Order: sequence, then structure tokens, then C-alpha cells
Amino acid sequence: MDLGRLRTLREFADRGSVTAAARALHCTPSAVSQQLKALQDEVDLPLTEPAGRGLRLTDAGRALVARADEVLAAVARAESELESYRSVPRGRVRVAIFQSAGLMLLPGLLTRLAAYEGLDVDVRDVDMTPSEVHGLVADYDIVVAHRDEHAADFPSDRLDIVPLLREPLDVALPTGHRLAGRRQVELADLADERWISTDYGFPVDEVLRSLTVRTGVRPVVVQRINDFRITERLVAAGHGIALLPRYTMDTRLGSGLVGRPLAGIRAARLIEAVCRTGALSRPAVGTVIKEFRAEVSALTGS
Repeated sequence: MDLGRLRTLREFADRGSVTAAARALHCTPSAVSQQLKALQDEVDLPLTEPAGRGLRLTDAGRALVARADEVLAAVARAESELESYRSVPRGRVRVAIFQSAGLMLLPGLLTRLAAYEGLDVDVRDVDMTPSEVHGLVADYDIVVAHRDEHAADFPSDRLDIVPLLREPLDVALPTGHRLAGRRQVELADLADERWISTDYGFPVDEVLRSLTVRTGVRPVVVQRINDFRITERLVAAGHGIALLPRYTMDTRLGSGLVGRPLAGIRAARLIEAVCRTGALSRPAVGTVIKEFRAEVSALTGS
């Protein structure tokens, strides 16, 4: 049944006349009569009957008014609840994040989001290449993605892109390496080194490949490992060197690693939150991204 017609029937029942109902509904008496007639045709029962110069409800009409109160009250509750989703961060937000960003950001992020009652975050770690991001956006509200800063932007025609972090990539060396004592290293000094990179198509390998194009120095890659924690242990054990993200790399005392910037070369990955166009209008999605950015600021001191 049409909700507008039910509201008209209730106003008629509450106010006792077509004219009074019309005033309450800001329409003409003729429009009220038409709505009542259409509702009567819809249920195929007489809902009003003549009473002097006016109308009154039939038994069927009174029964329907009682049910109309229940229906309209339920609709009002639903509208009120939906409005709360428009104005406060509530509901479930699905997040896909690549592993090293999860290692870096998720513990603090989830602590921040625990302060929001009614906001649930469902996180999945996904080993993604930039080319896979567009497909992931179909399944997740937020995709935290990474790419070489010299690579093409993610297409923005149907996506919203929120920059989170430019993370420099440093050379990971074992603490006993001949260059570990320098403040920065030249790529040419590493020409004879054995490198541990990621699989083809992943941002760190793309950066390493772009360095080859820009400098003419071709790194010798002996292993391809996507888990940076494994790479760190291999580097610390002397099995090669690697290009690793600065804020993610574990260079604490006892780790066996040092990280050194490349001299004269900008090498970094961009970390971005990618959403379908319009998703940021949801307070829940906007809040999660806001807290991602707050966590990045706390991490980098910016």
C-alpha cells in the first residue's frame, strides 16, 4: 500500500474531516478525497461512508488506521535510524590493506576506532599490485593501496583517491656491511650487490626497475620475497640487500639491519586510500580514513 495514502487516511481519522486533513497535509480537499478513493480502490473495501454532509470511517477504515499507525511508526523509526547513519559514523566498513601497511598502521588505527560506538571495521590483508586495486574496490569500501611515486596515478574517473603517505624507500643493509657506516649510499656503490626484491609488478620492484632506467645501474636480483619481515631476516643474515620502506623497516637495536637513503635519488612508494566515487559521503568511511591519516601523522611526526 502507498505510504502517502496511509498518511492521508490517518490524518482524516485524527482530524475528523476532509477539509481539516487537507489543511494538515498542505493540499486541497479534492486531493485528500482522491487519495482516500485511491486507497479504497487499492484495498478493494469501503473505508469511508457518508455521514451528514461529510464522511466517516467504516469498520474496515478504522481497522486499517490502526495498522497504518504501526506501519508509519515503523517507517519513522527506519528513517530516523538511516538519518543517524548519514550524520554519525555507524555501521560496518570493509577495508583491504596490503601487508606492510597493515603492519605499520593497523594496530594504532584499530585502537583509535575503538572509541567510536557502533562503528565496526572488517579488515583483510591483500597482497595487491596496483593493477588489482580497481577490482578490489568493488568488494571493499576502502582499499589501502601502494604504487611507485613515478608510476601513473590510479584512474580517478570512478574512484576517489585520498593520499595517506609518501614513504621513502631506503637500502636495507646488514649492520656489518661495508657501507653501513655511511649516512647515505650511492646506487653505483651497490652495483655488485645481490638484491632481494618483491615479485614482479609490486611497487618496490617497480621502484628498483625505475632506478635501473634512471641510473643505468642494473641490480642483480637473487630472491623475490613479498613478505618484508622475511626479507629483513635474509638481509640481516647476509643473503643480500634490499630496498625497503623507511617507516616499516625494523632497524631497532639488535635487528641486524640498518637503513640508508640513496644519495641523489628520490625513491618512494605512495600509500593511498582508494574508494568508489561517493563512498566518502558515508560518515563511517570518512571517519576510518580520517583516523588512517591521524595514525600516519603520529607515525611520521607530520
